[in-house]
Amino acid sequence: MALTLGLAACGGSDTGAGTTPAEGGSSAAAPGTVKIGFMGDLTGANAGIVIPPRNGAKLAIDEYNKTNPATKIELVEYDSQGDPSKAVALAQQAIKTDKIVAMVGPAFSGESAQVAPVLEEAKLPSISPSATNAALSTNGWKFWHRVLPSDSIQGPGIGEFIAAGVAAKNVFVIDDKSEYGKPLADAVRKTLGDKGVKVTNDSLDPAESDFSSVVNKVAAAKPDAVFFGGYYAAGGNLLKQLRDKGVKDTRFLSGDGSLDKGLIDGAGAANAEGALVGCPCYIATPDVTDEKVKSFADAYKAAYSADPAIYAAEGYDAGTVYVNAVKSGAVTPEKINEFIATVDFSGVSKQVKFEANGEVSAKDIYIYQVKDGVIGLLGKSAEAKVG
Repeated sequence: MALTLGLAACGGSDTGAGTTPAEGGSSAAAPGTVKIGFMGDLTGANAGIVIPPRNGAKLAIDEYNKTNPATKIELVEYDSQGDPSKAVALAQQAIKTDKIVAMVGPAFSGESAQVAPVLEEAKLPSISPSATNAALSTNGWKFWHRVLPSDSIQGPGIGEFIAAGVAAKNVFVIDDKSEYGKPLADAVRKTLGDKGVKVTNDSLDPAESDFSSVVNKVAAAKPDAVFFGGYYAAGGNLLKQLRDKGVKDTRFLSGDGSLDKGLIDGAGAANAEGALVGCPCYIATPDVTDEKVKSFADAYKAAYSADPAIYAAEGYDAGTVYVNAVKSGAVTPEKINEFIATVDFSGVSKQVKFEANGEVSAKDIYIYQVKDGVIGLLGKSAEAKVG
C-alpha cells in the first residue's frame, strides 16, 4: 500500500479548507456552541506532522455540525510552533479567555509536558493525537489522554524490527536531545542491546545545520543501520549528509517524528530511497477495503485535496471522542472527562479505549518505507521484513 505523505502539509503550509492557523481564538462562543481547542505546531519547521491531525479533528467536528443543529462545536486553533513556553501561554488563554471545554493536543511531547499540568489544574480534558513520550502517563494526571501508543511501545517495536526485520548486527543510534527524540532513541538502544546487537551512540542539535561531527563518527563505525530519534526536518538533513559522506549502503531508520514527505525533501529522493520509519499510527489510503477507513479517507481527500497523512486518523478519532461526548449531553470539562473514561468504540485508527492513566489500550506499531519517492506501508513491526 503506497501513499504520499504531507504533499500539501510540509513546510507548515495550510491544507485546511479555508482554515487559517491562529495563535488564539475569539472569546465569545455563539449560543448553543461548545468550544474545543487544537494545539500544536501549525506553522513551524515540523508542521507537516501536525496539520494532518488538525485536519482530522476538524473533519470529525465539521461532519457533526452538519447534522446536529442544536449544539454546535467550534474548533479553536492554537499554533504553538512546537514551543513549550508559547504553548503554556496559549493554554492559559484557552482556559481563561476562550473558555474551551476540551483540547485535542498538544501535538508534541515537550509542549505536552509543560501544558498538561496547566490543563490538569483547570480540570480540562485533553487527548493528544501524536505525543509519544512514555513519561507523560506517569504523572497521575486525570484529565490527560493520548490516542496512540507511547514510545515505551514504539521504541521496542522499532528496535525489534531493526534486529529481526532488518537483521542488523551493528547499529549507530542518534538522538536530537529532545523530550521526544532522546527517550525514543534510548528505548531503541535498550532493545537492541537486549538482542545482542552492537550499539554506538551519539546526539545532535537539530538547530544546527552541520552534522559533520556525527556523520564522521557514523562513517568510521561502518554500521549496518542508523536510527535517528527526532523530527523529519533534522532527519532529512542528517540522511543527506550521511549519503554525501559516502555512507550509502547503511539502512536509515527513524520514528514517527520523521514520517512526513519532508524527510524525502530534506534528504533528496535518491538519498531517501529505502529509508524506514516506525510509527504507532495507521495511515488510511483511498484503496483500503475497510468501509469505515475508506469512508474517512474519501471524506478527508474531499475536504483537503490530499490523502490522509500521519496522525490524520488519530486526530479524527480524538475529535470523534469529543463529538460523542457532546452527543451524550456532556458539554462541561468535567462531564466530558467522565465520558472519556467510558469510551470504547472502533475508530478509524484503532479501537479507541483509554486506560486509567490516559493511555490508549491498542498497542500496534507500523513500519513505513520510502520507495520510488513515496512513503508506503511495509507492515506491522513484528511481521515486517526488508531484503
